[in-house]
Amino acid sequence: MHEFSLAQGLFTQLFRLAEQHRAEKIIIVRVEIGQFAGIVIDSFSFAFEILARERKLTREAVLEITEIKPLCGCLDCGHTVPADDSVPAVCAQCGSSRLTLSAADDLILTQVEME
Repeated sequence: MHEFSLAQGLFTQLFRLAEQHRAEKIIIVRVEIGQFAGIVIDSFSFAFEILARERKLTREAVLEITEIKPLCGCLDCGHTVPADDSVPAVCAQCGSSRLTLSAADDLILTQVEME
């Protein structure tokens, strides 16, 4: 289960941030996970809960996850649209067929609330 190792990486970041800011407690951790990241959100949340219990700093931390839908962007004009169920064949703005997906496979720490 790679979600556990991803959660461990997140905790490494959290501990560094807490040390930099001399925090004694992490309250809320907000992350964004791309729809195509290959991460099972329930497994990632479970791993977070297990790891959070191990240290006083994170024992009461709450994880908030936002699942991000991919964007389809035109490489020629920069126009972007949500790529809900399919990727368009051409850009609606300029007609280019040079399209790319973004935000589809990301795991991003967006905010940490600490005391």
